[in-house]
Amino acid sequence: MDILQQIQERYIQEFSNNVPLGEFLANILVTAVLVALLRLFYIHFGNAISNRRKFAGNFLPLALGTLLIIMIVKSSIALSLGLVGALSIVRYRAAIKDPEELTYLFIAIGLGLAGGANQPVLAIVAFTVIMLLLYLSIVLSGKGRIQPEGRLFINISTDIEQLEAITGILARHLTYVELKRLDTLEKGLDLSFIGKAGSLEALSKVKEEITQLSEATRLSIIDQPELIV
Repeated sequence: MDILQQIQERYIQEFSNNVPLGEFLANILVTAVLVALLRLFYIHFGNAISNRRKFAGNFLPLALGTLLIIMIVKSSIALSLGLVGALSIVRYRAAIKDPEELTYLFIAIGLGLAGGANQPVLAIVAFTVIMLLLYLSIVLSGKGRIQPEGRLFINISTDIEQLEAITGILARHLTYVELKRLDTLEKGLDLSFIGKAGSLEALSKVKEEITQLSEATRLSIIDQPELIV
């Protein structure tokens, strides 16, 4: 019993003195709510062709992890110096293929920093302003049109190099098509498009004409209702 009392007095009391429990829980709650809103915004309005729902799942642990680190080190200079030393020997690498993904990661980190620094009001105000500005830029650029059906991610891998022939087929049968990525292979091209089809018949014609280009041509069409086109 004495051991439990010593633990309570030494650790729990120390935690309460350095980090008030009420503020700690409030900062976690505010950060979690803001990150959840950021996740929804990114899923519905992001332009990345990767799986945005899966990628956005990283926002919450990233923000809360940042919050935890800041709350720990801000109460001790020795801990902050130790963190710098620890991070200097660790190398973090991630395959970020789209600058937009990096932008949203920085916003999530910023929310975690604000929460860890006990600035929930600053986090709420800054997040609101940032989201409003992003939404206005989307609306003004014309990328916020709501089109809930027929949005597609199209990948074509072929041994031919006539880009015009491929884009011509897609343009004839799809109501909207945009080239998002082009990779050159040892022989041929690997192409990624986003588009919108008016009917299944149009998709059938795309399949027939694309596969007739060569025997090595491969076509993949994925329904992506979250794409903004």
